[in-house]
Amino acid sequence: MSSPARPSVAPRPPEADRFWADAEVVLEPEDPRPGSWAGGPSAQLVDGTWWLAYRLRRPVGEGRGIANVVARSDDGVRFTPVAGISKDGFGAESLERPALVHTPEGRWRLYVSCATPGTKHWRVDLLEADTVEELATAVPRTVLPGDERHAVKDPVIRHDGATWHLWASVHPLDDPQATDRMTTEHATSPDGVDWTWRGTALAGTPGSWDARGVRFATVVLDGARSWALYDGRATAAENWEERTGLAVQTSGGRFLAVGDAPLLQSPHPPFGLRYADVVAVPGGGARWFYEATRPDGGHDLRTVLLH
Repeated sequence: MSSPARPSVAPRPPEADRFWADAEVVLEPEDPRPGSWAGGPSAQLVDGTWWLAYRLRRPVGEGRGIANVVARSDDGVRFTPVAGISKDGFGAESLERPALVHTPEGRWRLYVSCATPGTKHWRVDLLEADTVEELATAVPRTVLPGDERHAVKDPVIRHDGATWHLWASVHPLDDPQATDRMTTEHATSPDGVDWTWRGTALAGTPGSWDARGVRFATVVLDGARSWALYDGRATAAENWEERTGLAVQTSGGRFLAVGDAPLLQSPHPPFGLRYADVVAVPGGGARWFYEATRPDGGHDLRTVLLH
């Protein structure tokens, strides 16, 4: 297996003051009100073309996560949808953030988070095809089933040149009133399909802003200087409005949260900024995509180019 091209300079953690002020809106929610979201982005830059997968959501009781979409762009800002994946094709009650992957062999994968109807359980299914457009008709297969005790969703997937790595949010289901709790768990794979769990990468800090749960949003592999951005919340009331923190890799696949406050948040109450993803830009700098709260309570999908 050949390894995908990697940038000569890995992206750095973002500057908070520019992350919001310099951003542009990629996509607005279809209905501007709380619970209506465009976001959960996962990005790739392949041969000069930008590819962006994202989730569309309606409020609870009106469909929740109705679809995943993959779109293309020449500039990383203006995108045209090329593939749509409905929750009905998975027998799912809701879809969450997808993970878009371009393999070393040149194929495309979309890892889709699927809610089991009538339960708090989640699993991750995989679509694979030769082209992005063909993902819409690919047959799904379950690669992270979870079980009766754990819901698994929102994977972040990287290939280090030899091994596939995955970080997913795992929710314990032992207490039906507290299934929003989450840790980020690490897994590895020789092929990106069959995964072996390696342990907890990051858990919340008791008494801190992320105490209730943490979910990796992006991971930058940079040897001993690898780091991640993660979504965190202090209470169940902050579910769906997480803010973003920084964590650095230590040893044994574990990460350590940096500081005692979020690194990034929206200026609009309740300040949600989550699911940030980053792609290095040839020649230096990085383009970020993220989901954030608007003044009306809906969520936009936004992008910013930082040098």
